[in-house]
Amino acid sequence: MPDYVILTDSSADLSAEMVREAGVTVLPLSFTIQGETYENTPDNREMDPALFYDMLRAGELATTSAVNVAAYTDTVEPLLQAGKDVLILAFSSGLSTTCNSAEVAAEELRERYPQRKLYVVDTLCASLGQGLLVWLAAREQKKGRTIEEVRDWAETHKQAVCHQFTVQDLKFLKRGGRITATTAVLGSMLQIKPVLHVDNDGKLMTVAKARGRRAALKALVDRMEQTAIDLRDQTVFISHGDCRGDANKVAEMVRERFGTRDVRINYVGPVIGAHSGPGTLALFYLGTER
Repeated sequence: MPDYVILTDSSADLSAEMVREAGVTVLPLSFTIQGETYENTPDNREMDPALFYDMLRAGELATTSAVNVAAYTDTVEPLLQAGKDVLILAFSSGLSTTCNSAEVAAEELRERYPQRKLYVVDTLCASLGQGLLVWLAAREQKKGRTIEEVRDWAETHKQAVCHQFTVQDLKFLKRGGRITATTAVLGSMLQIKPVLHVDNDGKLMTVAKARGRRAALKALVDRMEQTAIDLRDQTVFISHGDCRGDANKVAEMVRERFGTRDVRINYVGPVIGAHSGPGTLALFYLGTER
């Protein structure tokens, strides 16, 4: 296998098992709740996601901050010193300045280590959408592709990673400025659940509205049917904000409707979950368009 490292950040929401299977390195992002700051790691060693979502349900506020340049430098430099080249697949620039920090750190490190290869891809993805792109890029690496080939593969395929999701409580999107206060109040009163996606610029957009939770979950799978390619043989990722039962329902719908064999489920991590809230349900797959 080519001797380079694929590095991403923990907003990709890959589980510890997925990270081991893919053979990638993950830079933890952080979140703050009840005045304490925690690292969001794939093994959730600093806080169990179920506890995090219980705290949000109890009214606690969580905040997040992007990775700074120094954190990227501290993670990447030892890899370069060890003789490794590095491909960074970063959190969408449409949602965070994390990718910009990676770019700045990479520029500085290239000057220090001109003999090493260091590339940054703005995935324009989030949560397990970012995770899916990383997962598939790692699969290309295992085929023996060079770092440039995998970088180019990720750049070519990132716009094909579809993100369809819905939320349970609109107040979290309102707090983050994703919807207006009026929309949040009316939506809550009428049990309107938005169906959103991440667009070609890596930003959140509402694409449909459904009346009630069940209809919203079905709408996710309906949109999948409209845009997905080769669903039987591709890997589908589902992430959830502590609503595993709903995640299982959607997984079953996908398997029954499309014959998909490989469906993976994991939590929406605290860094993303702080902005989407408990009950978020997201579906990720490759499609003809986002």
